[in-house]
Amino acid sequence: MQVLKATVAEISPLTEYVSKVVLTPEQDAEFAAGHYLQLVLGEKDKRAFSIASSPSKKNALELHIGASGADSYAMQALDHLKAAHTSQTQVDLEVGLGVSQVRPEQARPLILLAGGTGFSYVKSMADHLAEINYDQPVLFYWGVKEESALYAKAEMEAWANSKANFQFIPVVEHASETWTGHTGYVHQAVMKDIVSLEPYSVYMAGRFDMIGIVRDDFINHGAQREFMFADAFAFIK
Repeated sequence: MQVLKATVAEISPLTEYVSKVVLTPEQDAEFAAGHYLQLVLGEKDKRAFSIASSPSKKNALELHIGASGADSYAMQALDHLKAAHTSQTQVDLEVGLGVSQVRPEQARPLILLAGGTGFSYVKSMADHLAEINYDQPVLFYWGVKEESALYAKAEMEAWANSKANFQFIPVVEHASETWTGHTGYVHQAVMKDIVSLEPYSVYMAGRFDMIGIVRDDFINHGAQREFMFADAFAFIK
């Protein structure tokens, strides 16, 4: 873990409820794709957020913060960042946390799965894999409730078009009549598309209750537990 101070360079809306935050650390940030950071609000008050940018962006840490409700965990963190941005003061960070970073040395086909703003966790991996010219298949599944929540759809389609072995598959739970892609729950779309998950490494992020269900369903669909990664595993049975 690296302890840093950073300035808040940018806060901008991605959707009505999701904000993009860019932090400029006072020294190069060292982390792996899939790590998270903690925003330190107090000695015993630290808020965890996945790093959306790739490890090559050492001077610009990007976060995607989904926040609604004045007293919510994320909204309090966002208010702290907004206050620092307005006053041009620094925030305290702990960077390089987590055990579910991407492991390209395993040279296996990959499934990157995200629910909602869990997108930021796997986006860092996707960008990093493109940068290192990863040559195994990479399937990026992003599940949201409404089409309007696919705030990075065009960016990820461009990512998928950049290499023949990359695929981006958005999944909308409550789709409109004009939606032509996958519908329903994102992990069920994975199981519909893939006969067996045995050869894949799976990286996932989303609500803890979702991740527990996905883990169990994927194991029943052939996934090997030692090749499944989510920081949520440390907090669920």
